Amino acid sequence: MEELQRAYSRLCKESGAEPQEAVLQRLHGLLRGRLDLATQSLTLDTCRALGKLLQKEALLTELVLSDCMLSDEGATMLLQGLCVNTVVRFLDLKGNNLRAAGAEALGKLLRQNKSIQSLTLEWNSLGPWEDAFATFCGALAANSTLRQLDLRNNQISHKGAEELALALRSNASLQQLDLRWNHIGLLGGRALANCLPSNRTLWRLELAGNSIPSDVLRAVEQAMDRNQDRQATVRESQARAHILSKEVQHLREEKSKQFLDLMETIDRQRQEMAKSSTASAARVGRLQEALSERHSVISALKAKLQMAEAALALSEQKARDLGERLATAEQEQRSLAQRQAKEHRLELQEAADRESKLLRDLSAAQEKNLRLRNQVDELERKVKSQQEQLFLSRQELTTTSAELKMRAAQAEERLELEKTRSRQNLEDAEHLRFKEVEHMTRHLEESEKAMQDRVQRLEAVRLSLEEELSQVKAAALSERGRAEEELLKAKSQVRLEEQQRLAHLEEKLRLLAQARDEAQSACLQQKQMVADAQARASQLGLQVEGLRRRLEELQQELSNKDQEKAAEVTRVRLELQEQNGRLQAELTAQEALKEKAAALERQLKVIASDHREALLDRESENASLREKLRLKEAEIARIREEEAQRASFLQNAVLAYVQGSPLRTLSPPK
Repeated sequence: MEELQRAYSRLCKESGAEPQEAVLQRLHGLLRGRLDLATQSLTLDTCRALGKLLQKEALLTELVLSDCMLSDEGATMLLQGLCVNTVVRFLDLKGNNLRAAGAEALGKLLRQNKSIQSLTLEWNSLGPWEDAFATFCGALAANSTLRQLDLRNNQISHKGAEELALALRSNASLQQLDLRWNHIGLLGGRALANCLPSNRTLWRLELAGNSIPSDVLRAVEQAMDRNQDRQATVRESQARAHILSKEVQHLREEKSKQFLDLMETIDRQRQEMAKSSTASAARVGRLQEALSERHSVISALKAKLQMAEAALALSEQKARDLGERLATAEQEQRSLAQRQAKEHRLELQEAADRESKLLRDLSAAQEKNLRLRNQVDELERKVKSQQEQLFLSRQELTTTSAELKMRAAQAEERLELEKTRSRQNLEDAEHLRFKEVEHMTRHLEESEKAMQDRVQRLEAVRLSLEEELSQVKAAALSERGRAEEELLKAKSQVRLEEQQRLAHLEEKLRLLAQARDEAQSACLQQKQMVADAQARASQLGLQVEGLRRRLEELQQELSNKDQEKAAEVTRVRLELQEQNGRLQAELTAQEALKEKAAALERQLKVIASDHREALLDRESENASLREKLRLKEAEIARIREEEAQRASFLQNAVLAYVQGSPLRTLSPPK
């Protein structure tokens, strides 16, 4: 606030004037962006400084300048500063006796300023200056931000009211207009009443104290009631559309959450597959270690065989030595030699048997190694196939996400196209309505001419005209009652149709919620199936580890265990294929749900457009019926006035005849 004081004092010093103490105090006590300078007589220099200050000030939202005794030049300076301002929302210029220059400055303000929403001009003199007030009304017609305008006690005549009516025909933002205590009269009231059917935003118009007939005031009140009903229906439709858009956005968010949950489950499955692959690699390493241990055992057996062969060679050499030594005693020791030969043969046979057994063991171990290698290769192939399936599922998910984004973009484009079409339809409807109004005015003029001819003809037959008058009154009353009944029926039908449509939409939303719950339950079932498959896979891993530990003890049962393992692997593959099929089915179901949601949005748009068209048709019918009633009432009033005139003429003629007759002279005086 001190910055505002300093800026104001600086601007005053630049212009060579002293700042006003009252203005400084009000600037110091500024609260919530409201500057109240009411009942303060502002000088020309102060107005100039405030105008320059308002051009750059971004804190003031309300400016009160009521009863400040502003001159035309000071008012124009202040309003020039407000032309550039984009923050002030409320402007009060009550009781400043603004005239032609003030009206022109206000017109410039309304043309250039895009932020003022409320303008109070009570107790000024804008009405007597017709040209300046016409420029003000032209600026009001071009303005698109003003919501409330107060023109009480401004000496506005019927011509000024006609200018305001022209402005209200093209203005599409003003909602409240106060014209009390002016000089509008009958012509101005009719002009305002005629312009109201083309204005759909004005819902409050005060015309008290303007010498306007009651029927015109009633027509204005009816027009205001129509605009209020229209605003209420528009607000209701906007609220419903907002609620539906929120629900659609909520459904989209839930679908995105489901998609993210699926991606998380897939990532978990990938992690688990990576863990299983690492575990299988560790198991393969263990098998390789076992094979290396077997190779070391076989190499030890070969070393033992070599040692045995060396021992055999040494024994042969010893035998030769013994044979040479015992050649002399062959006869004595033949029996011993034969026994030794037999023992030697037996030892050779046993050594050969041992060699054959060892060779058989080596071949069996090699076959086992080959089988284990084949199993490892099969496991690697399975891992590769699973990785390929995961890659394919990733690609499918990316394609589906891209399709979803494309469909969302297409839906948004369709929404924009439908919005433009609806705007064009509204503009065409307004143009047609304007043409119908012109046609009705022409028809009214022709009917007035015909009624004048008819009145000239009916002067000769007064008695028959009275009977026709009674019949016309009865018909008008009956038609009025029928019109009111038709209006009530139309309103009840519209309400029933809206209730039925709302119930239908709620039923569709409930079905969508049920489908969403079913999809969530299916996702939970899939998660349970994945958990079961993981548990089974862990159990299978434990079984495989047990089988590998018992390989040495259960060589004969290896073939049976391998067959069981192959059967379990095929079963797991079938289960994975079934799960993939279920996932694809769920993806198709989700796409179908998205298409249903898009169809529902289209139906909602079609219903909204039909509802708007029906409302416009009903409003046009109501307006035409009310216009017909008003014309008939005017005709009846005219006929009554003419009959009263004729009766007075007849009475005067009879009195004149009686006064001029000879009986008048013969009658004695009273």
